[in-house]
Amino acid sequence: MEFFLGCDVSKGYADFVILDSKKNIVERNFQLDDTFEGHAKLYEVLSIFQEKHPSAIIYAGLESTGGYENNWFRSLRRFGDTLNIRVARLNPYGVNHSGKAGLGRNITDKISAYNIAEYLINHGEKVDYDSRDYMGALRKKWKFTNMLTKHLVDLRNELESLVYTNNTEVSMYCKDGMSKWVMLVLQRWPTAKELANAKVSEVSEVPYVSKGRAKELIDNAKKSVASSCEDGEIISTIVTMMLQSQETIEKGVEGIKNAEEFKELKEEIEILTSFPSIGDHSAIGLMLEIVAVERFKDVKKIASYFGVHPVYKMSGDGTWGFRMSKQGRKEVRKILFPVALSAIQHNPVIKPVYERHVKEGMNKMAAIGLCMHKILRIIYGMLKNKQRFNPEVDKKNREKSVKTLADGRIYKKERRYQEYSKNAPISRRQTKKRKQAVSQNAYALSTGSHTHFQEKYKKLS
Repeated sequence: MEFFLGCDVSKGYADFVILDSKKNIVERNFQLDDTFEGHAKLYEVLSIFQEKHPSAIIYAGLESTGGYENNWFRSLRRFGDTLNIRVARLNPYGVNHSGKAGLGRNITDKISAYNIAEYLINHGEKVDYDSRDYMGALRKKWKFTNMLTKHLVDLRNELESLVYTNNTEVSMYCKDGMSKWVMLVLQRWPTAKELANAKVSEVSEVPYVSKGRAKELIDNAKKSVASSCEDGEIISTIVTMMLQSQETIEKGVEGIKNAEEFKELKEEIEILTSFPSIGDHSAIGLMLEIVAVERFKDVKKIASYFGVHPVYKMSGDGTWGFRMSKQGRKEVRKILFPVALSAIQHNPVIKPVYERHVKEGMNKMAAIGLCMHKILRIIYGMLKNKQRFNPEVDKKNREKSVKTLADGRIYKKERRYQEYSKNAPISRRQTKKRKQAVSQNAYALSTGSHTHFQEKYKKLS
């Protein structure tokens, strides 16, 4: 016998219900707190239930709720050592739409727990039980280092403004970023007034500051045009925070690289960095999210998982609203955006794609999103085939994507059983579309040049 435990997690507590395979409630809703006593009571309830049904398997499901489900998930996994129970994390998006398909009107914790159990019954083939997230801990470290990096940028922007008004002449050394020696000087002598009173021997003690440069710094400070000398304490504090953040980031990245789990991804990292515009930092972030390309059956699956695929409505005569989905994991999109910005400048495959679509009238941000999708598709192919980046591979794939019949006409899969009929009672818009398709094929036949229309059709379909 199979039973299904739905667990709707909230902050500090969770609601449970158990259904049989026919969606009948066999254990009415109960609520437990996320405490030792609550977890112990859950084990007691499941143990009694197992005694009543010795041969039963209990399938448990919890929605991913940003970490609130971790305690319950861990306990249920441990219960599996003594009870016949299997547990899975579920995508809230799928559970939500499954519940809507039942035409339910109300939403409560009890109903949500029932919907989770019902989802396990209806979509068992989509549920991955007892899966382990081997990269979960490293992904948290990576997220933390990214947060510090963003904070570091904010601090640097604020520091540049303060330095300009308090120690103006030092700003000339910050044109290409702020070097560590500059920050060490500012940490000790944050204003021009303080730097002007410093000794050459003291300033030259800072790493990478020669006596000549130390003298130059002091001489410039003595004739400084700085408009303020009151923000020295703020500048010193910001510099100290920046140095600490940089050290933490370096240690965090080094810890990720040296982790046993990450060593298995070394080959994939080398493959990804062969793509122009993807550096070590971006490659590490991508692989921590992808983990294993085998998780995705095809390129559409990986694009959908990370929300990079295009979403559109096409029905009847018209097409409305092309846009990026943005419904998957956002971390990869955050990585792909700066990669795409670099690629549209330097990458031999992405740059012409971006320029062509902008020239045809596409919004620049939409074109960047299209390039992000293109880059992810290329990444998938590289990882799947374990091949380094090769522009010729993409060129061959594009040539194979549009089929041409023996007489030169473009093959349309949806019309493979019947050509367009002149007698069909279609609308004026559809009539215009069909005339365009016929004229394009006629032109292709007369000139023998199908490439242009192949590209045109590929974009439409």
